[in-house]
This record gives sequence, structure tokens and C-alpha cells, in this order.
Amino acid sequence: MSKIYNLYCDESCHLQYDGNDIMVIGTVYCEKKYSYEINNDIRKIKEKYGISLSNETKWNKVHQNKIDYYIELIKYFFDNDKLNFRCVVATNKKNLNCKEYNISYDDWYNRIYYLLIKELIDIENNYRIYMDIKDSLGGERVKNLKTVLNRTLYDFAEETIDRVQIIRSDEVEIMQLTDLLIGAVSYKNRELATNDGKNQLIQIIENLSGKNLTSTSRPKMFHGKFDIFVWEPGHKKYGKM
Repeated sequence: MSKIYNLYCDESCHLQYDGNDIMVIGTVYCEKKYSYEINNDIRKIKEKYGISLSNETKWNKVHQNKIDYYIELIKYFFDNDKLNFRCVVATNKKNLNCKEYNISYDDWYNRIYYLLIKELIDIENNYRIYMDIKDSLGGERVKNLKTVLNRTLYDFAEETIDRVQIIRSDEVEIMQLTDLLIGAVSYKNRELATNDGKNQLIQIIENLSGKNLTSTSRPKMFHGKFDIFVWEPGHKKYGKM
């Protein structure tokens, strides 16, 4: 019997001219049937630490004075076998030469999403991609992404990925977890280290995952709990979409 998976996707340093030399796109994903339970579990963790349910968990809010909450949330992710994470770290963004490959920045953006999901897809199942409303460029881009991703899977009926939808991250705790994890990956890859709370969380994530956040997961470990793919977009191997 086919399964339905929800992919909660978020982005860091994703604008073309934002001054950053990397971009991170990542997803926390699970079977759809577990999403309500997981969101509810995270709400309970918030309540345990006196955090309002309307208070959105975000990497840029991480501080030492709430570190116990963030540590428990990270440990919850690693202890829950229903949850998995994968991200793509696109390096050398400043050297991206779209003209060389006759592509637009949106084409490149779609390519990264393809690299993100291609290791996760089983065509026997269905997938629903949810994107943060604050980190996307509107309905047309989302519609185009759905078409592009399905076509790269040779699914011209667009049934494998049957939904790409913008949602509000402040209403979906799993999306907030995605923000936290890609924030950690982005922070480490940008070689930042000025926030003690963030440094502590990164150390915990690396210890629990057994991985350096700046390194690609070994191929045999793809489909694992915590996967990272570091990609150099200017490499000719990854030309047109």
C-alpha cells in the first residue's frame, strides 16, 4: 500500500544577492499520518518550558537563556524514529554563473530542490511539500516547482508529488523544527561562532547525528536520520535542469 509523506521545507540565505556565499534548503519529513502527533508533541515541549504556543521556534531566536528547551527539542527529533532530515548546502553561490548554462536563478533554485528530494522519493508513494510563506516567492513559483519536480521524476501526470503548498510556519511546529536544523547547518557552514547557545546546539546535533555539519553524508547513509549534501553549483556535472 502506498504511503503519503509530508515534507516541511525551509531555506536559509536563499536570495540571489544577499551577500552570503552559501544557500541551504532542507526538509524535516514524516509520514502524513504521524504529523498531528508530532506537532502536538512539540507543543507539549513548549508548554513544559513556559513558551507560548504562538511563539515561533526559529534558529535566529536561539539564546542561552532558553537553551534547555532547544536541547530537548533537538533530542526529541533524534529520539523519534518517525522523523528524518535532509538538506542541501549549495556553496560558492557568489560564483554562480547562470548565463554559462543558459538558466535563470529560479532554474537553479529548482535544481537544488530536486537534489533535496531525489534521494527521498519512491514513486510508489505520494509526497506533499510544504514551504514557509515567508521564504517563497508566491503561488506561481510554487506551481512551477511542482511541475518541474514531477517532470524530473518522469511523472507527467504530477501524481508523485501531488501537492506543493505555502503554509505559515508559526502554525506548524514541524516546520519550525526544519528552521532550527537548517539554521544550525547554515550557521556552521558560514563559519559563525558568536552565539554560545547556537554553538552548544550545533555540538549536540553533531554528537547525536555522528556527522560534521559541513560534510556530505556518505552515499550509503542517504535515507538516514540526518543527511547533508554539500553541492558546488558551478560544477559542470550539475548543468541544466
